[in-house]
Amino acid sequence: MFPQAHVYFAGVVLEKMSDAVALGSIFPDMAIGAGVNRDVSHNSGLEMFDFLKQDSELRDFALANITHGVTPGGLDYYGDEKNPPYEKGYCFEKGRALVEVTIRACNIPPEMGWWKAHNIVEMGIEMQVSSSGEYGGYLYSAFQNRELVADISERLGEFYRVGSLPFARRMSSFPSYIDLSAPTAESLAVKYGFQMQYKHSIGINIKEVAKLITLASEMVEEDIDDFFLSAARRVKKIIGHVIP
Repeated sequence: MFPQAHVYFAGVVLEKMSDAVALGSIFPDMAIGAGVNRDVSHNSGLEMFDFLKQDSELRDFALANITHGVTPGGLDYYGDEKNPPYEKGYCFEKGRALVEVTIRACNIPPEMGWWKAHNIVEMGIEMQVSSSGEYGGYLYSAFQNRELVADISERLGEFYRVGSLPFARRMSSFPSYIDLSAPTAESLAVKYGFQMQYKHSIGINIKEVAKLITLASEMVEEDIDDFFLSAARRVKKIIGHVIP
């Protein structure tokens, strides 16, 4: 999922919002840019909680981090990996119908089609979420909290054994890569175009991708709330086991 969706979901699960919750909810993705492998950043939630749980503010950060990841099952598990009883996660299942048009719009080989189609669905969801609340504003406030950012950088540098500087740099630059206001299909397509060029040296058709994002937003409108609530119930059970 994209950042504002993760902020929204963490708020639903934890029934609170703060700078620590907002940053924790997107941390597994930020950590990748700080040199932490995705498989590590998305599967170390319980270990991070044990490391940070004595600090009340960073405890909330660590709990929000759990709501994001894959192990234990957070939003990315149910969005990407598995959303029982379906074969794959919600975004991949919704993306099945968009694979062929995504291949053409993104100028990609067929083997990349389903993955990129699920990204299109994620951007459609981001449009839905951002229109219903100030989730970008929560992130903006969190990134302005220099003391908290410095504290997170220091502690997570210890946890991942890479030092604080990679995390401080990443959290300083990350706002420029995401939409902190209400994104449009066009703004999301433009940022996705930069990402595709950077990651794969591929130029996408921005206009056609924007159309697909709009279509995806319409496709998820009927059941995205049910998905979020179902996933939140499951993640709350995990949080309940983590917190005595």
